[in-house]
Amino acid sequence: MEKKGNEYVDFGIMAGIYKTRLTRKFKNRDVWQQPVPGEVLSNLPGTIIQVLVREGQVVKEGDLLLIHEAMKMFNRIAAPVSGKVAGINVMVGDKIGKNHLMIKINPERK
Repeated sequence: MEKKGNEYVDFGIMAGIYKTRLTRKFKNRDVWQQPVPGEVLSNLPGTIIQVLVREGQVVKEGDLLLIHEAMKMFNRIAAPVSGKVAGINVMVGDKIGKNHLMIKINPERK
C-alpha cells in the first residue's frame, strides 16, 4: 500500500490499525499550546465595547471583565481565575484579532 514519496501514518480506531496520508493543510496547522492561567485571549476578531475592570483590581473567577463584539454578537468575557488584574491590553473601540491578549490576571495562590 505504501507508495514511494508519500508519507503514511498509522492510527488506531477500536482495535484496528489504519494508514493515511497527512494533508499539507494538516501539516501546516498551528500547533496546540497549553493555555496560560490568567491570560484572557480573544477567540474571534472583533471590537471592544466596554472594559469593566482596571489594572490592580482584584477579581474572582467568573467576574465580568469586558464586552467584546464579534460577528454582530456581544460576548461577555469573564475572569477564568481569581486574582489581581496585572495588565489590560485593550481600550474601548479597539479592533482586535483572534488570539489577542486582552487582559492578564495574576492568579491568587491557594
